[in-house]
Amino acid sequence: MLTGKQKRFLRSKAHHLTPIFQVGKGGVNENMIEQIDDVLEARELIKVSVLQNCEFDKDEVAKELSEGAKAELVQVIGSTIVLYKESKENKEIILP
Repeated sequence: MLTGKQKRFLRSKAHHLTPIFQVGKGGVNENMIEQIDDVLEARELIKVSVLQNCEFDKDEVAKELSEGAKAELVQVIGSTIVLYKESKENKEIILP
């Protein structure tokens, strides 16, 4: 689990990122979770955008994505979800 300090640090790091994935009408599926997992391995910190036509609550989507990809949910702000997962191969972010 991330501490408050670590979450603040990751939020500041994520501020300038643009969302890589969009969750739309179909919601979350296995394929999306696999892709997010792969990208998290490469980047460690990503943003996911929840589109207005998504039938699911953004908090539900965030929970599904973080559990599916075994990632930490850093923040849900507006319709944007910030996820973090420590990379096994390319560790770049050093948490405080």
